[in-house]
Amino acid sequence: MLDEERGEKQVDARQLNALALAYMGDAIYDMYVRHHLIARGRVRPQKLHQTTTSYVSAKAQARAVRSLLDKQELTEEEEAVVRRGRNAKSGTVPKNTDQNTYRHSTAFEALLGFLYFLERKERLERIIYYTFTLVEEEQERSEKS
Repeated sequence: MLDEERGEKQVDARQLNALALAYMGDAIYDMYVRHHLIARGRVRPQKLHQTTTSYVSAKAQARAVRSLLDKQELTEEEEAVVRRGRNAKSGTVPKNTDQNTYRHSTAFEALLGFLYFLERKERLERIIYYTFTLVEEEQERSEKS
């Protein structure tokens, strides 16, 4: 992935700004969500977009990181990254969420970016698939009510 001929350097995830980690984590998570939905046969464009939104929403990401923290599923190092992401000042908050939810969602994305840059694919995927389970359980509850 590294292209030294183009001037790219090895990224030190431990030194990287939390918002840069979140930027990468957002892209990684989005790619996994899209793959997951297409692999499950959800390919109608309108339905695909609606379903994707339920996975990538700030609310879903915040719920996931809170659950991971509550269940003590994260290592000390991962918890520190989550704190850095939660405390990062982005300057903006989307209209459709509150600041606390947005900060937790940024923390979730920062964690994914951190794991990606450290090439901890197994751990990254474990957290992503755990999040998929939470979202899908919520979808099932919504459909029943």
